[in-house]
Amino acid sequence: MARSPFTLAAAVTAAVPGADVVGVRALSSDGDARFDSAVATLADGTEVAIRASNDDETASELARESLALRALTPGARSMLRFDAPEHLGDGRVGDARALVTTLLPGFQIDAADVPPGPGAAVAIGKAIAGVHALPASVVRGAGLAERTPTDARDDVRVLIDRAAATGRVSARLTVRWREAVDADDLWRFESAVTLGGAHAESFLFADDDERGPRVTGVLGWHALAIGDPAVDLAWLTMAADARDDVLDAYASATLRAPDAGLGIRARLLAELELARWLLHGHDTHRPDVVDDAAQLLDALADGIHDDLAPRASAGAGVDEAMSALDRVPATGATRVDTSMQTDAYDASAFVGITMDDTSAFGPRGLSSERDSAAAGDEHRDSADAATDDAADRDAQDLTATGALEDLDPNATEDLSDLRPSAEVRDDRDSRGDEDDRPARSGTLLPSEGGIAGSEADVADAHRAARAAFQRWTSASSE
Repeated sequence: MARSPFTLAAAVTAAVPGADVVGVRALSSDGDARFDSAVATLADGTEVAIRASNDDETASELARESLALRALTPGARSMLRFDAPEHLGDGRVGDARALVTTLLPGFQIDAADVPPGPGAAVAIGKAIAGVHALPASVVRGAGLAERTPTDARDDVRVLIDRAAATGRVSARLTVRWREAVDADDLWRFESAVTLGGAHAESFLFADDDERGPRVTGVLGWHALAIGDPAVDLAWLTMAADARDDVLDAYASATLRAPDAGLGIRARLLAELELARWLLHGHDTHRPDVVDDAAQLLDALADGIHDDLAPRASAGAGVDEAMSALDRVPATGATRVDTSMQTDAYDASAFVGITMDDTSAFGPRGLSSERDSAAAGDEHRDSADAATDDAADRDAQDLTATGALEDLDPNATEDLSDLRPSAEVRDDRDSRGDEDDRPARSGTLLPSEGGIAGSEADVADAHRAARAAFQRWTSASSE
């Protein structure tokens, strides 16, 4: 049973020495169904936020946030271009833990509604870069968690193995994820101070008349740690329109070494949120949650048409050929958009999957190459004679140099080169012409490696995904 704002206001007086509460109201912004929360007005006009836990998990989260906010010393806060809540006191509401902090003003934007271009997207990218620029001593001095790239990689490997052991993850996804973990290049990064899982609602905005929306505050510090910067960018799979702009703004603002695998790891971590959901149901003996997660994982497997990491080598034989064929879209097939939203999973992992093969996170399919080949058939006859003569001359030259001696006549062709590198992104200089850019609806575009489903199918997929992740609220509070 939810506690009333008046009950919570009474706890403010006990938690904050000298506090004189003269008013109270419900906390409508930054609310989380896993907590009981309210806004109390003090005699000097200051508004403070109070949250009370509902179970052991949320109590632990409040304890971690209390520690993290106290670790943000005035010196650390002065390095940020935005505000973070200030710790005012810890208390109890009955047997439950409570945390009182300053209330930050501002409005929030849902991930799917973050617009592209200058403004909110750029401000978010710069804000995340600002967090990652904090000195490691902020975390180490408070005794908070620190994970090296090797630790982060091992954590992901264990998560994949545990999910696969349930028998509810398809072989296609398991292989996809394990290939990404085994790709050494993806895991050469510099650890940073992170929020431990930012999401769209982590950012508070004010509207600037000249520059548009700007980030004035950042919420959700309970998972503050040193680790993989990609954890704070995984939520961008839900912000299809703004994703590239956020990443570009982050790259331009960060003081860290270039991280070529950042976007791919972010996408991997986003997909693995479904594996975490599956394990949550498995560990809590909830067959309904397990079935829910398994359905979402199957939808994800049906919707992917690319590899997170390049194949290890050429000549992979039948497996590579089957993989290449699988990436060619079937005519008339309807792909499921597995976008999802949640405001309840650990309050730090507001992550969904939007399979948009036009993104910087994944290469496109083979349809454009196939179409180009078909279009060229009608011109091929007239060029055959000249081509054959050129080929004969080339073969003679190669034979003379001995370049053909080491070739294996039985080797299969590596088709991975037909897909552009995951690091390649659209030229930002052309961003000003919106008409030249393909629409990013979250579905796969026929010209870029996928077949878009009907509007009704997409809407149904969105509703199903949202409903599934809304169940985090009730599952986490039980």
